[in-house]
Amino acid sequence: VCSRCTASDSEFAHTSLRLSATGHKSQQLPAAMVGSSYDVASIVRKLGICVTYVGVSTALIRFNKHMMHEDRFPFSLALSAIHMIASTMLAGLLYIVKPSMFPAMGTIQDQKLDMAKWFVPIGLCFAVMLYGSNQAYMYCSVAMLQFMKEANVMIVFLISCTVGLQLMDRLRFSLIVWVIASATISVSGDLQFSMVGVAFQAVSQVAECARLVLGEFVLSGQKFDPLTYTAFVAPTCGVILIVASAATWNPAVISAAITHWRLLTVNAGVAFLLNVMVAVAIKEIAAVGFVLMGLTKDIFIVALSCVLFGEPITHTQTLAFSLTLVGVGTWSLLKISPEAPPLQLLKRALCMPIAGKSETDPLLPGRKV
Repeated sequence: VCSRCTASDSEFAHTSLRLSATGHKSQQLPAAMVGSSYDVASIVRKLGICVTYVGVSTALIRFNKHMMHEDRFPFSLALSAIHMIASTMLAGLLYIVKPSMFPAMGTIQDQKLDMAKWFVPIGLCFAVMLYGSNQAYMYCSVAMLQFMKEANVMIVFLISCTVGLQLMDRLRFSLIVWVIASATISVSGDLQFSMVGVAFQAVSQVAECARLVLGEFVLSGQKFDPLTYTAFVAPTCGVILIVASAATWNPAVISAAITHWRLLTVNAGVAFLLNVMVAVAIKEIAAVGFVLMGLTKDIFIVALSCVLFGEPITHTQTLAFSLTLVGVGTWSLLKISPEAPPLQLLKRALCMPIAGKSETDPLLPGRKV
């Protein structure tokens, strides 16, 4: 949903390691038919999914930036609430039309009350994330906000360490310092720097990362599929946003909504389409492909913002963003293939324990007391 383009990437990139890609299995075909034609068709299909996902994600980010202009619909709470209402309605319609896309729905019908204890805090974090990210568009360029979002995976890991889901070691700590330092240089070097916008985005990212950690519990413990998860989160988040919008009501919302109802309708549709594309991408593309696709999208958004929309980017920002991408890519490689040669090289450089020893083991043999 709104701004979920980046938040969903982080969440589903984590869960896709568990929700394994369940693409179509190749059938037994005659030897003459098994060959390059089938491989080309599969590659073209997956490439089409990747291109569509990147396109929809980029379109939503630019669309949200367009909508939050002061002359159109600069009401972040109301815009987020509209997205959640539309996503709830469209998810319900999609479930009626094709319930097979919600395989977990039938298994949790009797657990709705138990699920509420998870989805209320998840919905609250989601609402804060949507409000903060949309509000940040009023103060900062899309490119700068994208620089900040690169640190999300590190924030998720730090929160996971705090609640005991992950363990810290020297390599991970070094990569966290690398990414956060590079992202900080990228942001501080912006020619249109706004501390207010940075504050909104920072709050949004912390809320999003907290939501991801909570979602990790739900997705792993209850075996939710992405669309069923969205169908539960959207109405919960929508109620919170509606209450918040009512508490801070601005009469200008109605007139702006009437004036720009066509844009709002299309915008909400694009937001829901992104959710569907994320679910399709997870099903058809393995974890490695999903991670690489996310990095490609980040580069594309920044390049598009600079070339097509004229958002200024300095040479320092370009270098710092490149270093950030290297750090995030290395982190992704660590999650996917921890025994990869480049990572072994880094471990030796950091004097990490040899294979078979844990980072928590003592470096020197101790004496029994």
